[in-house]
Amino acid sequence: MIPRSYVSEGFVLARRNFKEADRILDIYSKDKGKVSLIAKGIRRPGSRKRGHLEIFSRINFQAISGKGMGIMTEVETIDDFESLRKSIKKVSLAYYFVEVLSKATHEGEGNIELYNFISDLMEKLKTAKKLKDLRLEFVTQLLKILGYWPRDKELPSPDAKLDEVIERQIYSKRVGKMMLE
Repeated sequence: MIPRSYVSEGFVLARRNFKEADRILDIYSKDKGKVSLIAKGIRRPGSRKRGHLEIFSRINFQAISGKGMGIMTEVETIDDFESLRKSIKKVSLAYYFVEVLSKATHEGEGNIELYNFISDLMEKLKTAKKLKDLRLEFVTQLLKILGYWPRDKELPSPDAKLDEVIERQIYSKRVGKMMLE
C-alpha cells in the first residue's frame, strides 16, 4: 500500500482562491516535482498557515495525497526571501522564475537537479547585481536540465527556445526581461 501522507520541501509557484475559505497552491517540491494541493481554511483570518504561503517562498510541508488533489496539512517557512521583496526588480525576476518554472514543468515529474538549481538561483538572487545575466542563466540552465537543449552546446537564443517549449505566453516576461534592460 502506498503511503498517503508525505513530507517535503518546495517553492510556492502560484495560488488561487477555491471555495469560500480554501486556496489551491501549486508547489515545486523537492521529491515530487510540481504538485497542486488544497490548503483548507487558509483564507480564514485566524489561519496559522496563511503567512507561510507567499509566492516564491521556500517551505516545508506535509500533505495527504488522495484520489483527486492532495490536501496540505502542515506548513512552515524555510525562507520567505524578504530581502528580495524590497527591490522591485528582484521581486519581478523572482515572479518570472516561478511563472516560467510553473509553465515548463508538469505535475508529478520530480527532478532533484532542477529543484537544487532553483534553490541556488534564489539564493544568488538575494545578492545579485547583474539581474539580466541571472535571468539568462536561469532560462539556459532550465532548458538544459529539462532536456530541451544539449548540455554541451551553446544556446544561441534562450528566450526564443523557451517560448517554443512552453507554447504559452509568459505574463511576467515584460517585467522579467524588459525591466532589466
